[in-house]
Amino acid sequence: MLLIGINSSPLAAQQFREVEQRLPGIRVEQLFSGLGVPWGMTFISAQQLLVTERTGQIRLLDISNISSTTLSGVPEVVAEGQGGMLDVALGSNYSSEGWIYFTYSKPSNSEAATTLARARLDRDRLFDWQDLLVTDSATDTRRHFGSRIAFDSDGHVYFGIGDRGERGQAQNLSNHIGSIIRLNLDGSIPSDNPFVDNPQAKAEIWSYGHRNPQGLLFDQSSSRLWSIEHGPRGGDEINLIEKGRNYGWPTISHGKEYWGPVAVGEGTSKPGMEQPRKVYVPSIAPGSLILYRGNAFPKWQGNLFAGALKLMHLNRVMLSQSGQVNGEERILEELNERIRALTEGPEGWIYFSTDSGRILRIRPAP
Repeated sequence: MLLIGINSSPLAAQQFREVEQRLPGIRVEQLFSGLGVPWGMTFISAQQLLVTERTGQIRLLDISNISSTTLSGVPEVVAEGQGGMLDVALGSNYSSEGWIYFTYSKPSNSEAATTLARARLDRDRLFDWQDLLVTDSATDTRRHFGSRIAFDSDGHVYFGIGDRGERGQAQNLSNHIGSIIRLNLDGSIPSDNPFVDNPQAKAEIWSYGHRNPQGLLFDQSSSRLWSIEHGPRGGDEINLIEKGRNYGWPTISHGKEYWGPVAVGEGTSKPGMEQPRKVYVPSIAPGSLILYRGNAFPKWQGNLFAGALKLMHLNRVMLSQSGQVNGEERILEELNERIRALTEGPEGWIYFSTDSGRILRIRPAP
């Protein structure tokens, strides 16, 4: 793994200068390159970044000396299409019990299912690997696995599952397809989940009618759960996720079919189905979502940030105190990169990965 400084490549240096000219006071730096689609990342200490690669590897990156360690103890994954090793997040019980949570596409004969797991880290190996929920989402498609992870302040873990390429199943509560799942930290089912008393529904489901949520966060200060998900051709959505609600896919959508200018579903609204807080037409293809709370960029506090894969930028969304969207800004377009994972560093800087295998960060200029 190599350090690529901002002046080591003429093209990179020019890209960074263009960003910094547009955003005075911002410095862009590249830390690592050559990774295999870094899909998820989280800090486990001030200098150590845990990164998943969709190809199936998990790496521990040290940003103080720019070194990389490939971890052992990783399970087999279906690293095909959009599947592979997906998200990683420190559990809300990490400081007391050491649990790190993962999502990945688990093989099942010729099929694959989105799976939530957890493990502990000992130097260069993961141990006590536990599959907490192998979801009832197995299909032979290799798309729409979801699947970001979030934690609330009451001991629950959430993660999203896409429609797995079988649209109508997102309205079927008897499986996990197209849903956001809520579990206790040990994988058991909370007694206050919305469908625990419905024998026709999966008790793990918190909300449903989702196409492919690839950003998920829980705002501790407001107790709001936010998601961002892919629409079809147009119609990407930011949603405020509430208990037991139906978010409409594929019955309602703001997007069009890929094969022609034909609306998906019955329209853009229907009684009993939730409306998004923001719609992107055309699609930006969101890959992640964070809520910025740091002090390094005061004017960004309380803003949502999403990585954009198709339109290749960092998407900043301004929120009101009541959770309404009241503005948007698109930055880092000069990098011409599919921005995948985002995380806020301990110092309040924003770290992000690209599908070309890079880890970069933005910080205040000295």
